[in-house]
Amino acid sequence: MAVGMRPYYQDDFVTLYHGRAQDVLPLLPKADAIVTDPPYAETSFQWDRWVDGWPALAGEVANQMWCFGSTRMFMERAADFEGWHLSQDIVWEKHNGSNAFADRFRRIHELALHFYRGNWRDIYKEPQFSHEATARSLRRKSRPTQWGGMGTSSYTSEDGGPKLMESVIYARSCHGYAVNETQKPEAIVAPLIQYSVPPGGLVVDCFA
Repeated sequence: MAVGMRPYYQDDFVTLYHGRAQDVLPLLPKADAIVTDPPYAETSFQWDRWVDGWPALAGEVANQMWCFGSTRMFMERAADFEGWHLSQDIVWEKHNGSNAFADRFRRIHELALHFYRGNWRDIYKEPQFSHEATARSLRRKSRPTQWGGMGTSSYTSEDGGPKLMESVIYARSCHGYAVNETQKPEAIVAPLIQYSVPPGGLVVDCFA
């Protein structure tokens, strides 16, 4: 619970505060991870305004963060992420597009970038698996030196067995039932939380 702030809503699982990210973040306790979807500042909507300095404040709350955004957003706001290390990126493939430009490829994806602070070995991570593997055996002839430690050089899978989750995740968007203008579906948010947060852990969303 934020010190000195009264929750806007609270139950056994969720606490919501109504306020600016700059004001609330410094009052929050340490969390296991941040999973958030900031304004991209790419439209004329009044709510779509970038909040200067929020990534630095977020770094005081947690040592790892999943941040949704577009390539343009991350490039234009790169300086705001100073002090964060980028570890990986997820592509959320949607069932429909979000742009209205007739002279460009129709964009049907968004990005979720995984940042961390400090040493990677100290960051909690629980790799996610899907159950869609096909039966096969594979053995690498030699370990590529450029990758360093890669685990075992051979494995056997079974039909329907576990398969390391891929970086492109398809999930239908929330059109038709969303409460928030940019609501993300559970199918894209859940793997990020399960990867970064232990059971019973604390997740912070700066822009709920």
